[in-house]
Amino acid sequence: MSEKKTIRIVKKEDRTRRTKVVPRKNVPRDTAREIVQTVTNWVNEVQQKRRLETAEAIKTLLTKDPRPSEA
Repeated sequence: MSEKKTIRIVKKEDRTRRTKVVPRKNVPRDTAREIVQTVTNWVNEVQQKRRLETAEAIKTLLTKDPRPSEA
């Protein structure tokens, strides 16, 4: 394999007529993926919140040192 790099000649006219890169439009599949990802994140957040609330409730119900009047 040759280590030499190819040289590309760009004429002055070609430099000014360069085509601009057009941003890719949203494809329906990409939009659907974004929606699914958003809803999945919401569901995960709600589940995490419920887990934390449940854990805190269990901790308050099952204290390590029960009071004598409750025993």
